Amino acid sequence: IYSQHALEQQMASGHRFIIVYNAAIPVGFASFNEVEPMVYKLQKIYMLPNQQGRGTGRFTIQQVIADIQPRGAAVLRLNVNRHNTAKGFYEKLGFKVVAEQNIDIGSGYFMDDYVTEKTLTPLGVTNVPSSFGTQNDC
Repeated sequence: IYSQHALEQQMASGHRFIIVYNAAIPVGFASFNEVEPMVYKLQKIYMLPNQQGRGTGRFTIQQVIADIQPRGAAVLRLNVNRHNTAKGFYEKLGFKVVAEQNIDIGSGYFMDDYVTEKTLTPLGVTNVPSSFGTQNDC
């Protein structure tokens, strides 16, 4: 999923990427795309271990939101493994668990995830379906 070919396919299918730099050195990245009208999914977010606790992850998610809100995003969704301690980090940023998902990744292995969502106020959009809410958590 990280080969040049796979990344090119993801970009061609609408995935956007943000690369995060600290002093001109790449320290993390995020990938996201629209999965249904007004709903974007954070497909990947990775930071180098030395960036944890420094605000880099928060900054990256803020940059994703800054990119998708003007496009009419009402929800940012992400999956997080049920045993991943990052779940607490996402909750502090306003993500809420909306479902549990077991994803068969083959050979008898499953990804046991929480599906989490953060409600956004779409910029420049006046008719937001009531199911999305209108609270601005940014």
